[in-house]
Amino acid sequence: MTKIRPKIILSILVAGGVMAMSLCKKPSSEEKMLQLLQDSKARVFNYQNNFSPEAQLAYLDSCIKTIPETEQGQLFKLNHFKANVLVQLGNAKEAITILKKLERDPNPIYRHIGIIRRVKDDLAVAYLRLGEQTNCITNHSIDACILPIKNGGVHRDMGGSKGTIGIYKRLLAERPDDLEALWLLNVAYMTLGKYPEGVPKKMLIPNLDKADEISVNAFQDIAPDLGLDVKNMAGGTIIDDFDNDGYLDLIMSSWDLGESMHYFRNKGDGSFEDRSAASGLDRFTGGLHIMQTDFNNDGLKDVFVMRGAWLGNTFGEQPNSLLKNNGDGTFTDVTIDSGLLSFHPTQTATWNDFNNDGWVDVFIGNETSLGVNSHPCELYLNNKNGTFTESGKLANAGIEAFVKGVTSGDYDNDGWNDIFLSTLSGKRILLKNKGISGLKTGHVLFEDVSKKAALDLDQNRSFTTWFFDYDNDGWLDILCGDYTMEHNLSYYAAAEQLGISPEFHGQPVVYKNNRDGTFSNVTRALGLDKTGFGMGGSFGDIDNDGFLDIFLGTGNPSYKSLIPNKMFKNVGGQSFVDVTSSAKVGSLQKGHSVGFGDMDNDGDQDIYIEMGGAYLGDAYQNSFFLNPGQAANNWISIDLEGMAANKAAIGSRLKITIREDGVTRHIYRDVNSGGSFGSAPFKREIGLGKATQIDEVEIKWNGSGRIQKIRNVAVNQFVKIKEGSNKVEKVMLKMLAFKNRSDHQIPVCPPIAKASI
Repeated sequence: MTKIRPKIILSILVAGGVMAMSLCKKPSSEEKMLQLLQDSKARVFNYQNNFSPEAQLAYLDSCIKTIPETEQGQLFKLNHFKANVLVQLGNAKEAITILKKLERDPNPIYRHIGIIRRVKDDLAVAYLRLGEQTNCITNHSIDACILPIKNGGVHRDMGGSKGTIGIYKRLLAERPDDLEALWLLNVAYMTLGKYPEGVPKKMLIPNLDKADEISVNAFQDIAPDLGLDVKNMAGGTIIDDFDNDGYLDLIMSSWDLGESMHYFRNKGDGSFEDRSAASGLDRFTGGLHIMQTDFNNDGLKDVFVMRGAWLGNTFGEQPNSLLKNNGDGTFTDVTIDSGLLSFHPTQTATWNDFNNDGWVDVFIGNETSLGVNSHPCELYLNNKNGTFTESGKLANAGIEAFVKGVTSGDYDNDGWNDIFLSTLSGKRILLKNKGISGLKTGHVLFEDVSKKAALDLDQNRSFTTWFFDYDNDGWLDILCGDYTMEHNLSYYAAAEQLGISPEFHGQPVVYKNNRDGTFSNVTRALGLDKTGFGMGGSFGDIDNDGFLDIFLGTGNPSYKSLIPNKMFKNVGGQSFVDVTSSAKVGSLQKGHSVGFGDMDNDGDQDIYIEMGGAYLGDAYQNSFFLNPGQAANNWISIDLEGMAANKAAIGSRLKITIREDGVTRHIYRDVNSGGSFGSAPFKREIGLGKATQIDEVEIKWNGSGRIQKIRNVAVNQFVKIKEGSNKVEKVMLKMLAFKNRSDHQIPVCPPIAKASI
């Protein structure tokens, strides 16, 4: 018998004690959140969830096995449904096999022209998706799927597009007015390098390759070179400095609860380091939208993640997450401990100091659909101790609508930040902040002034939104992207190009502030009555002229909604012009979260955009569009730090006074993260035109109300300004030359020797 030593016995007892203690240990706030995410992931895997094709495929296969062959009609429907699900999952080849078989089905019932036309249409889309997968994704290049398609964007493997063209030519011969088929046919010809000469004259949509009337220098997608071409589904993006070294980093998310978050640290040497695992962010999944904040005033930017959008009452009741920046390169989920845990479908929020106490609060726009449980909007006021109190109903801000975008800003210049809501319910809602209510100390009261502001005149559905001062008059205007549609978006793109004017076509609607509490719709006057259908979007100054430009990420879940993202240049605050083609940013893939930021420190703003769609088969590589420089204009980058105001200075306002060609002008900027679906850095990157000096920087600090003025500031520099100090601290940052990754460089192929006979 083996004798057990006392030390071994002691070790066993200690180990057992530790195990017992660990079993008794209560899970942390983060551990609870991770479990909630796992529970949500299991719940959404359901064939009744239209955004879970994996579950639908399993269900359809089980049904098909149980249906007897005599039930040909039921089998036809199930296989047709299955083919579309396979395309959603990225298995276009198998879908094509099934659809071709259905197309040849001899059953006279299913030779009905309407049914077979739908099958043929789906088959054409499946071929188009196959072409995109084998060319734009598998053999991804910086020209891939950018309209107009040319150079490296022309498909090497032409089988997919040829299949699409063959089908659509036949369908258009039957119905020449099918604008969706017409648009996709022309796009398919373009992928083969045969537009316009190869397109049958009766089926040609002219001028898809027409040059912009006003052109800008082409941006360059350098995401593949830097390893930033993350391929995932629809998601969020934040551009900001998370380690306080002065260089802008990137954090990304995906709405799929099976895809992790990503964190790329800017190393300040022309490269990025993947810190997803080291930071702990890769443990967190889901999040159609993310944004930064500083909820605890510690000078470190935290991350807020929004989940459950589009999934309704049954599958959308998912938790949001507040991820605390620990200052050591890691993040911790503090959602439950902070009091922010709730279960509502959402993708939109706005952080601001609504009660002017020097601490940021958060308003969350939730999605309430007709006939389901109520999901009112929430307003969480900061308790200044790491926790929040929900006050939406008390503040008269518990709006119930299908909210898709929210933004905050002081539209009436009274010192209190207001809220605007964009919805799919047909309402555009402006909540005026009336200040501290008498009900409870620190609480604010809002009033719905949509009617007074004349914003109730438009009852169309809308999506992305933001406050911005497009004409630099010192009063915030509103962009609210129309999202009303009765067709797939290819229909509207074709109609616009052919001069057909459908009633609604997704304009980026702009409301000008009349300075009296009312707004006027100036979309047409500004030249913005163009097809947009922006889901994501944001604003920035691409040419440093001091006027804010617009970039929209377009689309909807349909694979037929293959329209380009759009860039509109602001012409002196008087009009906007479409510069998408010359800027080379018109990707046909879905456009989601958009962020502007000067990531290479050369003084002009670059753009990072999330590109994936709603399904696994629509995942796509993200793009980092590097701005090559547009004009010899000057600039200033100002990082504000609040003292009595919130530390990140969110909601504070800058007024820049300059002289250009001897004429004094003012440029206004608010500190925020940009659009309602995209997060730009808090530091203000401001174009100054031809001005060689800033005469005055005026800061109105949000919360404290302090007005601070600093005169004679030099241009073309990075500076930091602290509340109450007139010292302008110069920040020394290197201009970065981004490095190429060797594994993304295409090798040069040797010439192919001719075979001897």
